Amino acid sequence: MEVSIRSAKMTDLEEIVEIEKACFPPAEAAERETILERMTQFLENFFVAEIEGKLVGFINGCTTDSEVIFDEMFHDTKHHVKTGRYMAIFGLDVMSENRRKGIAEQLIKTFLNHAREESKIGVSLTCKETLITYYEKFGFKNKGVSDSVHGGAVWYDMMCDLN
Repeated sequence: MEVSIRSAKMTDLEEIVEIEKACFPPAEAAERETILERMTQFLENFFVAEIEGKLVGFINGCTTDSEVIFDEMFHDTKHHVKTGRYMAIFGLDVMSENRRKGIAEQLIKTFLNHAREESKIGVSLTCKETLITYYEKFGFKNKGVSDSVHGGAVWYDMMCDLN
């Protein structure tokens, strides 16, 4: 099974929407319109994982001047600042049948490398407590409980300094 990671294309929209629905509970999953708006505004920050031409996962996020993700960022692309100093990961999705195969790791590393190439000073994300140690493997540091209440969950702010 060979996994390839590539930049997303607008033609990937419907598959990305289906993956998002499969990977997150309804209260947390981005709607099609939100994903479309994100892809329209910052397609350069979307990367997909493919196996034999079929999408099995993706990662996406915006560029910002904020060190943390706040809830409005998930719904309003005006917080995307192309010249921002940070990048924020909004979602890392891998279909359940393709998990534990290193795909998420490849997507994270691709996103971090993209941020470095863009001369960003850090990458932020929010995650649930059970995933803190997973993200720490990539250099993210736990900054504590987030102000985000997205989807009614408890989130933790994580930051990976790129300097």
